[in-house]
Amino acid sequence: MIPRIVGFSGSTRRPSRTRALIETIGAEVSARRAVSLEIYDLVDAGPAIGTSNREALPRAAQAIVSAIEEADALIVGSPVYKGSYAGLFKHLIDFVDPTALAGTPVILAATGGGHRHALVVEHQLRPLFGFFAALTLPTAIYAGDQDFREGVIADHAVSARIAQAAGELDRALAFAVRHPIPNVA
Repeated sequence: MIPRIVGFSGSTRRPSRTRALIETIGAEVSARRAVSLEIYDLVDAGPAIGTSNREALPRAAQAIVSAIEEADALIVGSPVYKGSYAGLFKHLIDFVDPTALAGTPVILAATGGGHRHALVVEHQLRPLFGFFAALTLPTAIYAGDQDFREGVIADHAVSARIAQAAGELDRALAFAVRHPIPNVA
């Protein structure tokens, strides 16, 4: 069975550096194994996501939440705003069932204006996905403005982290195939 990987960029516009980073990570993972890769941006959720219950979400936003919940693995990234992940990114994640991501491998990523925002992945994204009992992979990726050239990752250290994280996800997926979790329903 080909693993289904969902990439989610918390960007409200396209193109974006966050989308480019998620695509680059997805391409690196795809180079290591056959996967089904779907990438969504926050902008795909539509303009009416400011609701307080999941049933009132626009159909497009409901589809993104369902895709996140049903994925075999996630690649999740947010632009950094004022030292934190994007508020609408968090709002959409709040609709994910708290039990749906248990054990799901997740690559964490973020983009920002400079390296002073780099710890957002460790201090905010990792605890957020820890709440869901997701398996956040050890290597997180942060890319600042200076790490991109014409919308493409140009920094060798960032590229090395992407390769390292992709290798970790590849090993996590291989382990899951060899040791499936029994269905207890």
